[in-house]
Amino acid sequence: MHFLDDSLLPENQEKLVIQVAPYGPQWLPGDSDDIPVTMEEQVQKAVDCYNAGATVLHLHCREPDGTGSKRLSLFNEMIARIRDAVPDMLIQVGGSISFAPEGEGQAAKWLDYDTRHMLADLDPRPDQVTIAINTGQMNIMELMLDGDTDGTCLTNPAFALAYRDLVSEAGPAFYLEHLERLRAAGIQPHFMLANITQLETVERLIRKGAYQGPLILNYVAIGGGASGTHPADLIEFVRRTPDGAVLTIESIMRNVLPFNTIAIALGLHVRVGIEDNLWGRKGERMSSVRQVEQMVRIADELGRDVASGLDARRIYQIGTWYQSADETLRRLGLPPNRERHQRGVPLHFAA
Repeated sequence: MHFLDDSLLPENQEKLVIQVAPYGPQWLPGDSDDIPVTMEEQVQKAVDCYNAGATVLHLHCREPDGTGSKRLSLFNEMIARIRDAVPDMLIQVGGSISFAPEGEGQAAKWLDYDTRHMLADLDPRPDQVTIAINTGQMNIMELMLDGDTDGTCLTNPAFALAYRDLVSEAGPAFYLEHLERLRAAGIQPHFMLANITQLETVERLIRKGAYQGPLILNYVAIGGGASGTHPADLIEFVRRTPDGAVLTIESIMRNVLPFNTIAIALGLHVRVGIEDNLWGRKGERMSSVRQVEQMVRIADELGRDVASGLDARRIYQIGTWYQSADETLRRLGLPPNRERHQRGVPLHFAA
């Protein structure tokens, strides 16, 4: 992304989109008093987060016993109820569905490709489904610091081991077909990118015409195979992101607040919620709603406007698709593909 001399001034920045992940599929109901379990509680949590200022809901579902659900029928019901309760909120279904282990000693894992492809068949359809690019380690334990897992299931060695060895399965056999299915269903992919090499893969997909649409993505700084918390890595990812992309910053536990503060100052967007972070000050629990409210306060201090649901839909360009690799590259502000025998860096020129 290119920054002009006045790009840090809030009146020149796009309105802030606050993405919230309030369902926390890795946690068990006893881990926090902020985990909604019943369908009514899960819908109400979406309403409360929206009223606090969040306009994009990262959605997972729970069964009545509190375990993470893998039933698409339950997702259909929850999406329908949330649509009725907060029609202006964007619904983003987590493409991992639920990676939580089903019992002690079992592995934490993403579901198989065929099951995840079925997210394109959800009815009513969500606005987005998140998509990982390239298989990689997803060891969420690596960046857990002293006190981060206190009072949670992750103090159980068996569960901690399951999450230490978690792998995000997302090879070409998956993402090429998944992108096709999402486009056929009119569902926007939200790219969850753990590092620059994954961003490079997405650019190659665009150049080859395998993805033709707006580039809406999260920078995932959760360590353990994803990016870590060095600010230089964040800034380099921002620098490498195309000007026409929409970039949200995602981190883990108490790193969420400083990373999001940087994101707000830079004109980027933020993600909060108990899926990522349980804490405010060290040792003090913080609900998803309070995390949203905190982002609103910080944005207000910097003079940056917070997006409404309609603003978020415009910023994310929901429902927009492109018709060619050339159009996609142009819309994202990327150089065109090289023509045969062309030397130097290809440039866009006005028609």
